[in-house]
Amino acid sequence: MGSIKAILKNPDDFFPLLKLKIAARNAEKQIPPEPHWGFCYSMLHKVSRSFGLVIQQLGPELRDAVCIFYLVLRALDTVEDDTSIETDVKVPILIDFHRHIYDNDWHFGCGTKEYKVLMDQFHHVSKAFLELGKNYQDAIEDITKRMGAGMAKFICKEVETVDDYDEYCHYVAGLVGLGLSKLFYASGKEDLATDKLSNSMGLFLQKTNIIRDYLEDINEIPKSRMFWPRQIWSKYVSKLEDLKYEENSVKAVQCLNDMVTNALLHADDCLQYMSALRDSSNFRFCAIPQVMAIGTLAMCYNNIGVFRGVVKMRRGLTAKVIDRTKTMADVYGAFFDFASVLESKVDKNDPNATKTSSRLEAIQKTCRESGLLTKRKSYVLRNESGYGSTMILLLVILFSIIFAYLSANRHNN
Repeated sequence: MGSIKAILKNPDDFFPLLKLKIAARNAEKQIPPEPHWGFCYSMLHKVSRSFGLVIQQLGPELRDAVCIFYLVLRALDTVEDDTSIETDVKVPILIDFHRHIYDNDWHFGCGTKEYKVLMDQFHHVSKAFLELGKNYQDAIEDITKRMGAGMAKFICKEVETVDDYDEYCHYVAGLVGLGLSKLFYASGKEDLATDKLSNSMGLFLQKTNIIRDYLEDINEIPKSRMFWPRQIWSKYVSKLEDLKYEENSVKAVQCLNDMVTNALLHADDCLQYMSALRDSSNFRFCAIPQVMAIGTLAMCYNNIGVFRGVVKMRRGLTAKVIDRTKTMADVYGAFFDFASVLESKVDKNDPNATKTSSRLEAIQKTCRESGLLTKRKSYVLRNESGYGSTMILLLVILFSIIFAYLSANRHNN
């Protein structure tokens, strides 16, 4: 019922949502028959449905390498995230993880739900990894080694300064950007991007996630996880957890806006990285998450809801981003639109208003100077489809019938 209400409110979401549903169905059909590859691809869709769809943009060889790269790092992240593991057990595993990926017998029980299945049956991932080309293996091992060491460092170290924050995000996400650039280069389809631009691609996504996931991280059991840097939050409250209390709402929103402003620093680098990509499938793979990130920042900015529950883009808008992000013109358009949404939410009394507006203007300027903002569909304008009420009703009925058919067909298969 919720999805039907959303379509009534945003009828132009209908066709992108339908395409997304069909794409998800097709992705399930493309899972390879070999047990270890079948496990890897089905697990990919379970631990990240959105990434599972985005990865389908890639060609077969690169898709396999990126799938395994993602699962290896997701397993590494599962070890880091499990706050029930004692430090003296966790740190050696993180440091040695790059060796475990070569061991068909290695597994480690941790995590919950699908992440526990991934860790318990990690031998499937190792087997698939050993079937990749040597250049792909080397790139994955290198990044896993560096990431594990960085995670181990921050198990014993708080994120105090903004420099610490950037360093932590580099280890857990910037290195993913470097690794993907290496995989693209190994495939022969792209030039090797600079470490600075590759790092920014990861930091922009990671900082967006850290901002969005404040409440989940601070409420983590048995021990909260804190990634917001003290240098920023201490300007507003005495303890990071104080941001979630209603009496601190004004200060919480100001701190949130400070964090979003910090994340916006990476947007120009991301635009530069994406504009240099030559292969259209690699481009879509990189561009869709970046557009989702700036869209999520636009939703989070000045929004007390970040401290009360989950703030995320509606499914229809996500489907629209996936459907429309095909060229660099689409990316410039999306960044311009979401920067405009952010700009409209800036309160002149916010302590960082001037800095925020300056960074948003820089993003808009880059997009305008590209000369590619014309002839594109907006992500933020209402009623662009001009559907009448009768058409909306027909679309909702059609939507319900098709979704019911796809669901029934999946169960029958």
